[in-house]
Amino acid sequence: MSDAPWLDDEEMATWLAFVGLVSRLPAALDGQVRSDADVSYFEYTVLVVLEHAEDRTMRMSDLAYLANGSLSRLSHVARRLEQEGFIRRFACPTDGRSTLAALTDAGLEKLAQAAPGHVKLVRALIFDELTRDEVRQLGALSRRLLDRIQP
Repeated sequence: MSDAPWLDDEEMATWLAFVGLVSRLPAALDGQVRSDADVSYFEYTVLVVLEHAEDRTMRMSDLAYLANGSLSRLSHVARRLEQEGFIRRFACPTDGRSTLAALTDAGLEKLAQAAPGHVKLVRALIFDELTRDEVRQLGALSRRLLDRIQP
C-alpha cells in the first residue's frame, strides 16, 4: 500500500459529484449552442471572448488561452469561423509574427442567436438552484481552485 493520502467517504462523494458536474456541463452547453446556432461550445466561447476584446480583436495566442484551447485547436476552429464569415484573421500590424482574429458583424449576429438560449440554460442548470450566498461561494471556490490549477 502506498502513502497516498486517500480520500475519506465524504471527500470521495464530493469528488465524484464534482467530476460528474465538470464532465457533463460542457456537453449540455454544447448541445444547446449547436441546436440554437449550429456552432460548438468552443466556437461559441471563441466568439464571446472576441466580443469582449478591445475592438473585438485579439491575438490568436491570447484567444486560445482565454477560450481554454490549444493554438492548434483554435487555428482549426478559426478556419471554419472565418469561412462562415464570423471572424476574420490578419497579420498583426505591429508584430508580423502574430496573427489577429476579429469578430465580424456576422459573428456578432451569430452570438445574438445563441446567447439567449445559452443564458437560459446556464441559469436553469446552475443559478436557479443556488441562493445568492451560494453563488458567491461558488465563485470564490471556483476562483480559488482555478488559481491552484493555473496560477
